[in-house]
Amino acid sequence: MTKLLVRVAATASLFLPIVILDPAAAKTLVFCSEGSPETISPPLAITGTAMDAARPMFNNLVEFRRGSTQLQPALAESWTISDDGLRYTFKLRSNVQFHSNAEFSPTRPLNAADVVFSFTRQWDESHPFHEVGGGRYDYFVDMGMPSLIAGVKALDDRTVEIALTRPEAPFLADLALPFNAVLSEEYAEAMMAAGTPEKLDLEPIGTGAFAFADFSRDVAIRYRAFEGYWRGRQPIDTLVYSITPTPAARLTKLKAGECHISAFPSPNEVETIEADPALRLMTLSGFNIGYLALNTERPPFDDVRVRLAINLAIDRKAILDEIFAGTGLSAKNPLPPSLWAYNDAIEPIPYDPEEARRLLEEVGITDGLETDLWYMPVSRPYNPNGRRMAEMIAADLERLGVRLDLQTADWDVYREKLQNGETTLSLYGWTGDNGDPDNFMHTLLSCTAARKGGNNIARWCDKRFDKLVTAAKTTPLEADRKRLYDEAQAIFREELPWAPIGHSIFMAATRAEVQHFIMDPLGYYQFEGVDIQ
Repeated sequence: MTKLLVRVAATASLFLPIVILDPAAAKTLVFCSEGSPETISPPLAITGTAMDAARPMFNNLVEFRRGSTQLQPALAESWTISDDGLRYTFKLRSNVQFHSNAEFSPTRPLNAADVVFSFTRQWDESHPFHEVGGGRYDYFVDMGMPSLIAGVKALDDRTVEIALTRPEAPFLADLALPFNAVLSEEYAEAMMAAGTPEKLDLEPIGTGAFAFADFSRDVAIRYRAFEGYWRGRQPIDTLVYSITPTPAARLTKLKAGECHISAFPSPNEVETIEADPALRLMTLSGFNIGYLALNTERPPFDDVRVRLAINLAIDRKAILDEIFAGTGLSAKNPLPPSLWAYNDAIEPIPYDPEEARRLLEEVGITDGLETDLWYMPVSRPYNPNGRRMAEMIAADLERLGVRLDLQTADWDVYREKLQNGETTLSLYGWTGDNGDPDNFMHTLLSCTAARKGGNNIARWCDKRFDKLVTAAKTTPLEADRKRLYDEAQAIFREELPWAPIGHSIFMAATRAEVQHFIMDPLGYYQFEGVDIQ
C-alpha cells in the first residue's frame, strides 16, 4: 500500500493537493472534523466539537486514561482528599513546559499560580480575566461549580488546594473535563499588558502534546507537535482538523487520502467502509442520548399532556430503522443504558397516535397547532441526519394536525439559539463527558442549567427532580446514588421535557496506515500517541 504522508503549507490553513513525500519527511495527520468549533479555548467550549478542537493543546490536573473512564494523574502527580470530602490537595508535576508563540515565550514551567488562575477566572466574577471572552463559562456554571467551589489557593509553587462547600461525588472526574484545563497565567498577564487579552482564547497557550498554529474558521485548524511536551514528543509533526460538515464529504476525503481519520461516519456508509481494504471502521458502545427538547416555558408545551402527546406521536422504531440503520437503540430515559444509574424499570414510551390525538383534544387543541422545529446542521452519533429526523417527526405530528416549520442554522448559532431559549422544539443530544450520571442528569436537566446559556434547553425546572439530582452529587455511595437517580428518572418519565429518541453506537473511520488510534468511550477524538505507518 502506498504510504501517505502529507505536508500542509506553513503559511496557510487551506488544504493544498496532497504531496507524497519521502519516508523521512515530516508527517501530517489530517482529521476530518464534523463542524467548526465555537471556540478553541477550553473554558469557553460547550460542544463536543469545540472540546475536541481544544484538547490537543491542553492538560488537566487529572485525566482519563486513553480508551477508558479510569482517572489517572496528569498535571497533578498525586492528590489527597480530606476526611470530610471538602478539601482536595494536589501536588503538581515538576518541570512541565508551556508552549510559546510569536508574541510569548514562557519564563518558567507550570506552577500553582496557573492552576489558581484557570479556576478563579471562571469562578470569581471580579477576576480581571472573567469578562475576557465574553464572561460566559456555561459548562462551569451548568456543572454547579460556582456554588461548589469555596476557594482555590496555592500552598506553595507545586501545591494547590481546592476547597468545596459540600462533598461532591463526581468532583475528581469533573476535573478531567476540558473546561477545567490549565492555562498559563504568565501568558494571560503578558497579553493583558500588550492590550490584547483576547488572545488568551483566540491563540491559546497550553501544556498539551500539540501547540496552536492557526485557525481558518469553517476550513481548518492546524497544530504543531510540541517539542517540550512532558509526556514526550509526538510521532507526527503536524495535526490538521479539516472541517467537513457532511458525512458523505468526509468519506470522500477519507477514500481519497485527504484525511486519515474521519469523525462520525453515517450508518449507511458502514458497508462501504468495511468493504474497502484501505479503510478501517472502529465502533464502541455509545455513551449518549439523542432527543427532541420541548421548550416548557412556551405554551402549550408547558402542559404535560401536550408533551406526552408529542412523545406518543413519534414513531421511534421508524426513525431508528432509517436513520440509525441498525446502529442505535430506542431511548426512554435521559441516561444511556450502559451507565450504572440507568433505570431499566421505566416503561418505554409507546407509539400511540390515537392516544396522542385524544390528549390534544382534551387540552382544547382541536384546530391544529403550528410551531417551529429546529434540526442540527451537523451529524453526531446520537443524530446522524438531523434534517431527515426532523422530516420524519414532522410527518408523524402532521397526522395530528401539528404543523412544523423546519429550521436550522450554522452550528454555533444553532447552539446559541437553543441555549438562549429562542426555539420551541429542538433536536439535540449529548455524549457523556466524565462517566458519571451527574453529567447527564444535572448538566442537562437541573434548574441551574435551565438559565439563559445553559444546557437545559427544555427550560424545565422541576423542584422534585432538582432536589434528587443535587442530592446525588453529594452522596458518596453508588447504591444510594442509584436510588436517587432511579426516582429522578421516574419523574422525568412523568413530566417528559424531552421526547427521548435514541442511543447510538460511536463510530470512527480511519485509513489503514493509521496506528495507535484508540476510540474514546466518552465520544471524543484524541490524537496523542497516534502515528502514520
